[in-house]
Amino acid sequence: MVTMSFTRWGPPIDVLPLFAREEQALLDVLTGLAAERWAAPTVCTGWTVHDLAAHILGDKLGRLSRDRDDYRTTAPREGERFEDFIDRINDEWVVACRRLSPEVLFAMLVDSTSQIAEMFGRADLDALGDPVSWAGDEPAPGWLDVAREYTEFWVHQQQIREAVGARLLDDPDFRGPVVDTFMRALPHTLRDIDARVGRQVAYTVTGQGGGKWTARRAADGWELDRVAPTSRAPLASVTTDADTFWRLCTRNPADRAHVTAEGDENVCAAVLGMTSIITSSSGRPSPAG
Repeated sequence: MVTMSFTRWGPPIDVLPLFAREEQALLDVLTGLAAERWAAPTVCTGWTVHDLAAHILGDKLGRLSRDRDDYRTTAPREGERFEDFIDRINDEWVVACRRLSPEVLFAMLVDSTSQIAEMFGRADLDALGDPVSWAGDEPAPGWLDVAREYTEFWVHQQQIREAVGARLLDDPDFRGPVVDTFMRALPHTLRDIDARVGRQVAYTVTGQGGGKWTARRAADGWELDRVAPTSRAPLASVTTDADTFWRLCTRNPADRAHVTAEGDENVCAAVLGMTSIITSSSGRPSPAG
């Protein structure tokens, strides 16, 4: 008999050692980039490579200001949806940063990541904090928040690399934690799926950085673990490759020909609609959350 130790979001993810490595990979791409490549359009609607680099910088400086320095000066306007608020302040920052040279942006990026890693390194990553909105409305553990932050930087780096024709950062050390983090949206994605206790939903991601995950219906909702299903007939089973998976989860262009879905059609549709980002009306993919 197999004993399964499910928790709400599955086992913790440790991405702290990756922040400096991921940033160095980004700096390697940006180093020596010609002026016209900084102006290249990206998949993020209306944003260039320069804009995306500025957005990454803004994310880092914003986290330091809010979480380390307890400096909070922005909030949604009256009646403004949180998603639209995020869209607005992101755009305001990017527009302001268009005054900065690539050299200035580069230098500020170098300075910010070590401070982010130091801040997260001092935090209690098992303690509950603010929700990670795409993973649920309840307080989330610190490790999930930090892992979400890593996915933000990695996805935007992928978008920059695609825009300038650089090799994607698909090494399993880098992409594997992204896939693992995005999968933590599965219990929240299934929240409206009614099933008897014990029913399972399987999600397999093939290729480098992939793996097998199973969501199981418990008395108080769905729970996730990084294991293959024990049921011979799960409620639904979805399989795709790692590249298609992260693109589906972030609303980046993805080839659904690489997706296999079996079982309950409604459950399969819900699973394939899973997003590990804040959704907004701009159409701009952003894993912020």
